[in-house]
Amino acid sequence: MMRQTLFAAAAAVAVLVPGLAAAKQSAESRPKRVDSHISLHITRHDIRREGSVVLHGRVRPATARRVKIVVRGPRGTLATTPTRRRGIFKVRWRASRAGAYRVRAYAVHSRRDRASASPVRRLTAYRPAEASYYGPGLYGNGVACGGTLQPGTLGVAHKTLPCGTKVRLRYHGRAVTVPVIDRGPYVAGRDYDLTEATKERLGFPGVGVLLSSR
Repeated sequence: MMRQTLFAAAAAVAVLVPGLAAAKQSAESRPKRVDSHISLHITRHDIRREGSVVLHGRVRPATARRVKIVVRGPRGTLATTPTRRRGIFKVRWRASRAGAYRVRAYAVHSRRDRASASPVRRLTAYRPAEASYYGPGLYGNGVACGGTLQPGTLGVAHKTLPCGTKVRLRYHGRAVTVPVIDRGPYVAGRDYDLTEATKERLGFPGVGVLLSSR
């Protein structure tokens, strides 16, 4: 009886061992996924509305794969593109609306590589805006959004933007980000009234055209 039991056990092991060996060999033959890395660069961080920038970068390891680029902002977009030689990718993106945008690239996972994400890159698209300034003779008066206008007050007056809205302004290479603090201007064709302190920061002459993110 003991001899029969040992013989049956040996036969079962003989059947199982080839199966286990085949499973092990199959598992070892599968490609092992490795961590990937993706970089992202933007050719310019300040552009005009309807202007374009090139979003480019590289994925490592440099295998053929797809990259997803997500742009978040006033008019967000999603694009996918394959990598080229050495894992390089390149996409041209156009800003259809003024505003602040955040861009990030994602390397989609493959059989060999795990997914990864690039650092967030930021850019601002501007539109031309007519502006003037105010302040002298009005200091000490209240403003529509609360508070008192002082010589050092940074901000702008706008007819419809909510109080506290951040607006980035550029003029001849200078830039400043200020809140909406008041209502106006009430001259036809003008978009903003700048406080005197904002005007000085920008080197703005007082009346003219500047660039606005809103």
